Amino acid sequence: MFLWFPVILDGEGAVIVERDEPLVLGLLAGTVLMSFISIFSYKNRKRQMNLNRFNILIHIILLGVFVYQSLMLSGEITISKKGIGVFIPVVSIVFLVLANKAIKRDENLVKSVDRLR
Repeated sequence: MFLWFPVILDGEGAVIVERDEPLVLGLLAGTVLMSFISIFSYKNRKRQMNLNRFNILIHIILLGVFVYQSLMLSGEITISKKGIGVFIPVVSIVFLVLANKAIKRDENLVKSVDRLR
């Protein structure tokens, strides 16, 4: 959403949300970069698990920033910033944990097959 909607204006033309938050933009870019690197490092499962763990850490920091910004807002404004978008990192964290479990299961399967040889 940060990339497609750089500025959100209310009915009177006043700026509500801008893309001037370098911390959020940097964290989002970091998670995207980590995800792509993790996807394409499927041959090295240990690196993939470590990248996913680091990505979980970045998502937790991003969630903390979103919650902090949400708590600093006063009440409701013309367009509410307190929406479901704050909880998207939680969904991503759940999927990253599930991915790590599947990678670990795959690693154990490969080790057991190697023992049979």
